[in-house]
Amino acid sequence: MRGQPWSDDRPEHGRILVLSDNPISRAIASIGTAVGRDVLVEAGDDGGPGLEPRAGDAVVLCDHDAPDAPAVLRAALASEASYVAMMASRRRAAALLDELVEEGVDVSTLHVPAGHNLGGRGAGEIALSVVAEIVAEGYDRPGGPMRD
Repeated sequence: MRGQPWSDDRPEHGRILVLSDNPISRAIASIGTAVGRDVLVEAGDDGGPGLEPRAGDAVVLCDHDAPDAPAVLRAALASEASYVAMMASRRRAAALLDELVEEGVDVSTLHVPAGHNLGGRGAGEIALSVVAEIVAEGYDRPGGPMRD
């Protein structure tokens, strides 16, 4: 009898907290739920009351232009969240990162742009790359092909 390559045991992982509601965040919610994570999408672009990261949580800022993006990143980076990321190109994120660094915020653990480099363009493909990175980080793996 062949052994199954997966386990029915659900390991403990933190939640995926996503700001704000858009096609990518909805796809992250769908894929994140499929891999067994609890996902909270905060629809408001002001951080809302729901984004209070706990130890092991993943925080994904899907709208770098949200009015409260700097405050959300400050709080997430200062929290015990295990993964903090922002959907933005390095160029678009530069001003916000400069602002945070000038304030003394350590941005060395911030994933920007969020996700693995899969080359995807659609919301689902981008979300897949983000959730893949969250899963890889959760198991302390680098991601990438398993054949290497």
